[in-house]
Amino acid sequence: MNFEEFLKPAPTEEENARTPEAEEAPVGEAAVVETAAAESIEVQKAVVESLAAEKVEQDEIIADLRRANDALKGQCDALKGEIAALRRTLEEKDAALANVGDVLAKNADSALSNKVALLDRDTDVPDRFPGETREHVLEVIREARDKAEADGCSRRAQVLEGVLMANEPEGTLAERRAALEKLFADNGNIVSGPVIAALEKMGISHKKGEDYLLPSEIIKRTY
Repeated sequence: MNFEEFLKPAPTEEENARTPEAEEAPVGEAAVVETAAAESIEVQKAVVESLAAEKVEQDEIIADLRRANDALKGQCDALKGEIAALRRTLEEKDAALANVGDVLAKNADSALSNKVALLDRDTDVPDRFPGETREHVLEVIREARDKAEADGCSRRAQVLEGVLMANEPEGTLAERRAALEKLFADNGNIVSGPVIAALEKMGISHKKGEDYLLPSEIIKRTY
């Protein structure tokens, strides 16, 4: 019998804790699990924050698109209104043209149609601006109407008034005459260097042969 085994000191608590079962247990398992859980929470938090930021950005984009869509709707409504107005204008012009066609048709059936519908003109005297000949003719008719009324020529005045009522002047001739009168008035009614330069730019002559014309003569000769 080996008595030395009975003489060995009793094992301490630390030695008792180092049992094979204790040594085989994972070291710090709880700490590892806790760390992994914390990391998972941080990842989830980062994902949530990222999704929230994306949602805010998407909401802003949607708001911008809605505002743009509302603006486009407003423009479309405005364009629809303009188109409707243009259609009404075209319809009115079509109706007016139809009336002109009816008048011409009636005149064509008349033996005097060639005396009523049109006046011929000399093409060798071209207009200096669109409608110049028409404007001059209407002014002459207006003057003749006024004279006929003053002289008591009722029928002539009535006929000429009918022509004027059916042919509204554009007013270009009167505007050009007024502009020329203003040019002379602004320069003391003197045909000076600046006035001559302005007249030449407008293609208006300030001389008759070698003689200089007065402002009133230039106006009468031109307009």
